Amino acid sequence: MSSCSGIRVLLADDQVAVLEALRIVLRADGIQCDTAISPAAIYKAVEEKEYDVVLLDLNYRRDTTSGDEGLEILAKLHARDATLPVVVMTAFSSIELAVEAMRRGARDFIQKPWDNARLRATICAQAELSRALRSKQKLEQENRMLRGEGMPRLIAESPAMRPILAMIDRVGPSDANVLVTGENGTGKGVVARALHAVSRRANRAMVSVNVGGLSENLFESELFGHVRGAFTDAKSDRIGRFELADGGTLFLDEIANIPAPQQAKLLRVLESGEFERVGSSRTKAVDVRLISATNARLEDEVTAGRFRGDLFFRLNTVTIELPPLRERRDDIPLLAAYFLEQHANRYRKVARAFENNAMRALLDYAWPGNVRELDHVVERAVLMASGKTISREDLALRGGSEYPRLDELSLEEVEYLLVKKALTKFEGNVSKAAGALGLSRSALYRRLQRFGL
Repeated sequence: MSSCSGIRVLLADDQVAVLEALRIVLRADGIQCDTAISPAAIYKAVEEKEYDVVLLDLNYRRDTTSGDEGLEILAKLHARDATLPVVVMTAFSSIELAVEAMRRGARDFIQKPWDNARLRATICAQAELSRALRSKQKLEQENRMLRGEGMPRLIAESPAMRPILAMIDRVGPSDANVLVTGENGTGKGVVARALHAVSRRANRAMVSVNVGGLSENLFESELFGHVRGAFTDAKSDRIGRFELADGGTLFLDEIANIPAPQQAKLLRVLESGEFERVGSSRTKAVDVRLISATNARLEDEVTAGRFRGDLFFRLNTVTIELPPLRERRDDIPLLAAYFLEQHANRYRKVARAFENNAMRALLDYAWPGNVRELDHVVERAVLMASGKTISREDLALRGGSEYPRLDELSLEEVEYLLVKKALTKFEGNVSKAAGALGLSRSALYRRLQRFGL
C-alpha cells in the first residue's frame, strides 16, 4: 500500500474536468479527495473538515491570468490556519507569481499541465510534514495537560463561588486529599485541575481517570497496572495510573461508583502508599496527592452500606461542594463568552458575540446540565450561527413544557430527554439511572458525554 494512503486533500479549481483528472491521479495512491469549484466552496470545506493538504488553483472567475483571486484565497486560508499546507497551481506560472504565492503562505508550486509523479510526491511530502507538525503539537498539548497547563479556566466571579475560590487558595498548596462534590456538569474536574495548579506538585503530572466507567475486571489493571501474562490479554507490562501520577496528583472522578470489592484495594493504597501490579508480588511505593469527585452524597452511600466509611474518611480530608449553575447566574455571561471564544477559534467561525435576546435566554434557562450543558449549547450555536453574532434561535433552547411531544423530536432528542429524566428521578445517581434505562454504567457515561449532561 502507498505511504500516501489515507491522506485527505481538498482539490480547488473552477474546472470540473481538471478536478476529475486530479482525483484520478491521486486516488491511485489511496489519497482521499474532496473538491471545490469556487472560493465560497473552499471556505466551507475547510470549516467543515480537516485536510492534510489543499491543492489550490490560482485563477477563478474574476480573471484568467493574474492569479489575484487565488492569492487572495491563499492569504485567507493562511490567516485561518497557518499550519494547513497549501500547494498552488496555475497554467500561467511565472517566477514572480510563485514568489508571491510563497510569500503569502504557499508551501509549494505546481505548473499546469502537471507531471503526475511530481504531483503525487509534492502532495505526499506536504501531508507528511503536516501530520508530523500536528502530531508534535498534540504531544506538546498532552505534555502541558500532564503538567496541569492549558486547562479550562475556572471562571467564577459570582458570590456563590467566592468561598470555593478561597478554599482552593487555602487547601491547594497542601497535600490534603480533597473530595469535590456537586451535580453533574458543575465543573468538578476544573476545580481539581485548579487545586493541582496551585499545589507544590504543579510541575509534576496530574493524571485523571473516570473510575465509575471502569468494569470490575479492569479496575486493578487501570489503577495499579499489570505484568505481562497476568491474564489472557496482558501481552506486555502496563503502568497503572498511580505510578503515572507518582510525585503528582491523581484525580478519581465518579468515586461513588467504585464496586465494593475494589474499595478495600483503593483504601490500602491511600493508607500505605503501596500496591502491587496485577500478576506481580513486587510491592511498589508511590507519593500521590488524591483528589476525587462525585455527584452522589457519599454520607448516604455509607449509611446504605454501599460505600466503606473508612474509605470515605480517607477521601474527604477537605470537601469542596460546587453550587449548580442556577445558583451562580452572575457567571453565565462570563462562561458563555469564554466558551464562545474557544469554539469559534476551534471551528474557525466568525461569531464573536451574543445578541441581547440570546443572552437573555441563557440567563433565563434552568441549566439542568449545569456548566457542561452551557458549553454544549454554545458549541452547537457556534456551528449553527451564520453571522458574527449568536441569536436566540441559534441556541435552540427549549421553552415551555420540559418534555415536548415525541413526534416533534428526533430519536437522539428523545434519548437525551429519557437520560435527563432518569438522572433527575434518581438525583444524579448514575448506577440507578443506568439500571432504570436498561444500560450499563459505561454505556450511560458515553451518552452523558455525548449529550453534555
